[in-house]
Amino acid sequence: MLNERIGFIGAGQMATALAQGWVRAGLVSAENLIASDPFADARDRFTHATGAQTSPDNGVVASTSQVLFLAVKPQQMASVLEELQPWIGEEKLVVSVAAGVRIASLARTLGSSARLVRVMPNTPCLVGLGAFGYCAGGTATESDIRLVDRLLSAVGVAHRVDEKLMDAVTGLSGSGPAFVYMMIEAMADGGVKMGLPRQVALGLAAQTVRGAAEMVLSGAEHPAVLKDRVASPGGTTIAGIAALESGGLRAAMIAAVEAATRRSAELGAS
Repeated sequence: MLNERIGFIGAGQMATALAQGWVRAGLVSAENLIASDPFADARDRFTHATGAQTSPDNGVVASTSQVLFLAVKPQQMASVLEELQPWIGEEKLVVSVAAGVRIASLARTLGSSARLVRVMPNTPCLVGLGAFGYCAGGTATESDIRLVDRLLSAVGVAHRVDEKLMDAVTGLSGSGPAFVYMMIEAMADGGVKMGLPRQVALGLAAQTVRGAAEMVLSGAEHPAVLKDRVASPGGTTIAGIAALESGGLRAAMIAAVEAATRRSAELGAS
């Protein structure tokens, strides 16, 4: 179990998912977690999920934490950084999970000596199945990088990438769960249309996506090969694949990742 005290500026969904995941994994104790948020409902949800304390005061969290996660919306980051600047020094590791906000933008306010890491998480970390991309600023130490990798790997899979690729990570894995939820919902609707009870259809759809993903992650074969193994000549699967191609599923998924990536870049530029 880690001894570092970890604070969150912002106690919303992502902060709660990360903190709850670490507590469930036995990596961080509730006593070593704290979060701030101006909204009482968000603070209450964080405490209920993690057992950790909260405060409405960002300064309380910043001054008492060794590792500080910035979990606020990109549009709020500038004002939050100005408020936090007096508490940020070389002794503190600062980790941003805000989409699009670049390390250089953080350093402009927090100072060039600040130890900075940028992370793009996703909400499946709540069940230990997160997908993360992260990059480190020049002043982050190897110990900082190992700590961040350990935190992320406790609740999913972490990939260190160049910062120029972080918008693409945001578009793919950051936004991707919503795309998959839509796909599961649509598959279940198809089952209901064909006569299945709603809960049966939803359970079959979700488990099918889960099982297919596990087969890809096993690394034995490329997704295209796995697809071809299911598609028998003149069978049901190839008929369904033809319908998906006719409906533009592949192009729509690519376009969704591209649109989310571009939006991440826009948020960073603003």
